[in-house]
Amino acid sequence: MKKFQSTSFIKSASHAFDGLFLAFKSQRNFRKHLYIALVVLTIAILLKVSIIAFCILLLTNSLVLALELLNSVFEFALDAYYKNKYSRLVKFAKDISAAAVLLMSVTSMIIAFFILGDKIYQYYMGTAF
Repeated sequence: MKKFQSTSFIKSASHAFDGLFLAFKSQRNFRKHLYIALVVLTIAILLKVSIIAFCILLLTNSLVLALELLNSVFEFALDAYYKNKYSRLVKFAKDISAAAVLLMSVTSMIIAFFILGDKIYQYYMGTAF
């Protein structure tokens, strides 16, 4: 197992950034989730949400992105193991993995709706800022 060990933290971080770049280039859903996260966090900054609310939005969006990365890894590993041949069990596993991303995405959206919606409501009612 020694041949797969990284020699330094810098090298390990470099591999991680390579993975992020690869996911950004090759995974359409990762790009969509990343763009949505950037929009939500930008709106949160413009609305001057509290630091706690911003951290909650950052955490939920990061969880969506992390699950999307894990979903991609899971799909790549299954496709490699089964040599891209169709299998009902592989389909079930991929569907369940995608469901985990969907569940976190919906949860993140609901949290963003409550945090940002409350701030927008306060702004229009004249009680914010």
